[in-house]
Amino acid sequence: LQKWASRNRIHAFRLYDADLPDYAFAVDWYDGYAVVQEYAPPASIPTHKAEKRTLEMLQTLPDVLNIKADKIILKERRQQKGRNQYQKLKQKKVEHSIKEGQATLKVNLSNYLDTGLFLDHRPLRLRFAQLPAESRFLNCFCYTASASVHAARAGALTTNVDLSNTYLRWAEENFRLNHLDVNRHQFIQFDCTEWLKLCRDRFDTIFLDPPSFSNSKRMASTLDIQRDHVALIKAAMRLLNKNGRLYFSTNLRSFKLSPLLKAQYQIKDISQETIDEDFKRNQKIHYCFEFSSLS
Repeated sequence: LQKWASRNRIHAFRLYDADLPDYAFAVDWYDGYAVVQEYAPPASIPTHKAEKRTLEMLQTLPDVLNIKADKIILKERRQQKGRNQYQKLKQKKVEHSIKEGQATLKVNLSNYLDTGLFLDHRPLRLRFAQLPAESRFLNCFCYTASASVHAARAGALTTNVDLSNTYLRWAEENFRLNHLDVNRHQFIQFDCTEWLKLCRDRFDTIFLDPPSFSNSKRMASTLDIQRDHVALIKAAMRLLNKNGRLYFSTNLRSFKLSPLLKAQYQIKDISQETIDEDFKRNQKIHYCFEFSSLS
């Protein structure tokens, strides 16, 4: 992947994702750092065997990647639900700035399971970098608002909604890193499912990338994306300008888009065109759909 990354000026990408079943890790490259996520081994694998494989991986990576051992960050990735996926890990803080297209984005490589940048959404973020100036961009479940940074750099006016104040402050930091005036953009701490029902504004582009499941105590109810995606998309489509586009994405591998939506909107499955070279081995890394009105 090195030539591809170099040619496309990509500084953060996935190197390896359990390509060898016995070595169940994901390895991501972040401009001089390797973030290793160890998938929890099945119960049938003895603990000592799993630990041996982890050691082999950690001993091999510095030579292969030509980096020092202290540039490798190891995390264990288990099936997470609700707040657990956002809990801090007890590691020394390693923050870094990554270039992506024309944008600079802050990542925290050590303290959370996720780094602040979902690498598989790179092609979609770069699509938002082409938005017309002064167009209105809504990013619901915005996380650290990396997609909005690309839109804002293009001149779009962004509205960013998330339940987490921590991530909204991180989002503002990303805007400042790019010399964007945060006062021209909105950062709203709210339950997105409720906010979409209350909002009266209109937008030219809407990005919905909700978690597969959430049971945060601050939400009015739980969110189950398979169960709730129809209501969520309908609420968002109500806010879309006539010639606008809504992009809905989910990482739920078993996801099935409801046929009810196909009767109401023009829908294009853009999953394959939003999966870049580093995720081609995993065709189900995410599903992505483009919605527009029928008329």
